[in-house]
Amino acid sequence: MSPEVLDNPVWSALTGPHRGFAEHGPAGLAARYAGDASPFAALADPADPRAWADLAALAGPGEGVWVTGLLTPPPGWETVATVPGVQLDGRAVRAEGAPEAVPLGPADVPEMLELVGLTKPGPFLDRTVELGTYLGIRHGGRLVAMAGERMRPAGWSEISAVCTHPDHRGRGLAGLLIRAVAAAVRERGDSPFLHAAAENTGALRLYASMGFELRRRPDFLGLRTPAKEA
Repeated sequence: MSPEVLDNPVWSALTGPHRGFAEHGPAGLAARYAGDASPFAALADPADPRAWADLAALAGPGEGVWVTGLLTPPPGWETVATVPGVQLDGRAVRAEGAPEAVPLGPADVPEMLELVGLTKPGPFLDRTVELGTYLGIRHGGRLVAMAGERMRPAGWSEISAVCTHPDHRGRGLAGLLIRAVAAAVRERGDSPFLHAAAENTGALRLYASMGFELRRRPDFLGLRTPAKEA
């Protein structure tokens, strides 16, 4: 599948493989993930003011949304947070299974949330585990590392929630799990990609050593919709 869908990955996911998780605006020009699956929303065309109006109608007045890309919100929108990011193409990454990795599912969510809370890899909510394959490493029965899939644009899958407990770093667990998730992605006929915070230089060195290649530098924007007019 063409990498151009990665220019607007959330929209491609919500109108494609993740359509079952989508809530759409009344005009069909904006969408967001439902419930506790993901905080991200998207616009069919970020240059179209009608799409922004549709997202505002979907979210409601004065509500928070997260979007990603090279976006400039129109007047009336408040930018609450800006996280400079990178988008990495993983087509050159070697994918291989990991027999020691165990599948994770809804029953594992409390442990997954605990690990995410400790390591801060990015948004992970109660239903994020439903978005794709999640794999973990246990030590003495305790979950100490995990990785999985989040956005699924057509033909691609984002490897996400890569995290390792501080007591178990330096053992190569992150790389092992990334390759194992990439193997699951490739078995489905898709290609892996990644997003990461631009300031996370340690993770970026790991990803580069694995063969991930920089594709673009999108921002992650936390926005607040315009308040209802009096």
